Amino acid sequence: MKSSKEFILQCLFFIGIVAVLTILISNLRVNLLRTGMGLSFNWLTQPSGFAIAEKSFSYKPSDNYFWALCIGWINSLKVIFVGLIIATILGLLAGIARISQNILLKNISSLYIALARQIPLLLQLMFWYFVVFLSLSNTPISFLGSIVILSNKAIKIMGVNISVEYASLLVGLSIFTGASIAEVVRGGLNSVPKGQWEAFRSLGISERMGIAKIVLPQALPAIIPGLTSQYLNLAKNSTLAIAVGYADLYAISDTTITQTGRAIEGFIILMASFLLLNILISSAMEGINKLTIKANYRV
Repeated sequence: MKSSKEFILQCLFFIGIVAVLTILISNLRVNLLRTGMGLSFNWLTQPSGFAIAEKSFSYKPSDNYFWALCIGWINSLKVIFVGLIIATILGLLAGIARISQNILLKNISSLYIALARQIPLLLQLMFWYFVVFLSLSNTPISFLGSIVILSNKAIKIMGVNISVEYASLLVGLSIFTGASIAEVVRGGLNSVPKGQWEAFRSLGISERMGIAKIVLPQALPAIIPGLTSQYLNLAKNSTLAIAVGYADLYAISDTTITQTGRAIEGFIILMASFLLLNILISSAMEGINKLTIKANYRV
């Protein structure tokens, strides 16, 4: 009886969602017809007419809007995936330091987490862009035997040129997300029974080795769900690139919509792109989570 009621409620809920979507799509279609615009993506093949400062592949203003959006998509991916790596490393180190027996490391990590999480991300991005990177000297300054060369026009690391816009966005996103990841890591490590900690310490295993080989593998099932949420947040927060002048997908989409007047089609492309990216991130993390659960079960 209970299962029948639940099935009926689920059916009604599904029908309600379909009805709402149908009404919204119908209204959208009617309004587009009234304006005489309709729903079309033919404008993607038209010349964009604008330049893009940050690009990994050849691009000219005479290229079409589709290729311009592809350049923006590639720029977004460059920030997102490099940011995920840096934020993960930073968050893992800060999370471990947060529960460390070393008072200095514990206090430093606590201060970092508190500052990074309490200050809005937009302000942090603007700080790194206007206060830090644009304040660098016009004359390039070399560090570590010319491995790192800094100036307010570009940053070169091991021969790779990085724009100050990209560097500001990457550093800001990584530090902000790394602080949240640190708390996820700390919570996961604290979920491991104290007996596991006491066991490796009684065997004379070092704190670093014990955490890496014994505690962390057991904590991963508790860490990964929260880590996935932070990865998705970083991907979505990357759209703030427009605040520092970085030509990501959102910034280029904004320019495209302004020039073509195709706001609906532009936002459909934008939302579909980030939806696909977030689905890929979630699926990958879900697969990793299943592997860690199986590995711990076998142990």
